[in-house]
Amino acid sequence: MDSLRIELDKENMNALNIAKELAGVLVPQGWKIALAESCTGGLVCATLTELAGSSDWFERGYITYSNQAKTECLGVSTELLSSFGAVSEPVAKAMAEGALRNAKVKAAIAITGIAGPSGGSAEKPVGTVCFGWSIQNAAGVSETLCTTKVFQGDRQAVRLQATHYALSELLALLKSAQQ
Repeated sequence: MDSLRIELDKENMNALNIAKELAGVLVPQGWKIALAESCTGGLVCATLTELAGSSDWFERGYITYSNQAKTECLGVSTELLSSFGAVSEPVAKAMAEGALRNAKVKAAIAITGIAGPSGGSAEKPVGTVCFGWSIQNAAGVSETLCTTKVFQGDRQAVRLQATHYALSELLALLKSAQQ
């Protein structure tokens, strides 16, 4: 149990280090980001706001745990939720695009998944997390990328891994866009 706690602490520190690096990419461009979180319940936002000065580059977070919140706050259609389920790439895409649009930012992250310990199925086991990253380029055109990962561990481990992955992938996308 102690080794798991040590690994979770490392994961949390890694996410904080990535957040610092992310700030270093966003600030010079004058960009702000927004988050749309479901299964992480604000953990990514909390990680970002651990940093002093985060208000320079972090606009807001939407904690949209329920389907109703996803619809009301982010404009995710009820048809999309019915067709694919809340834990799906189409919903993650709609969440990221809704956060980008509503917050009027240049980059947004969306996370929706099953952190456990219950709620999984054969098709979507516990640990399944869908991500969306929406980025608006200088011409005002937005592009959204999505992926699904299956993380191992308990609820806290899944949420921490999802936080780390969401931030590290946004950082990689922004760095590749600069080249």
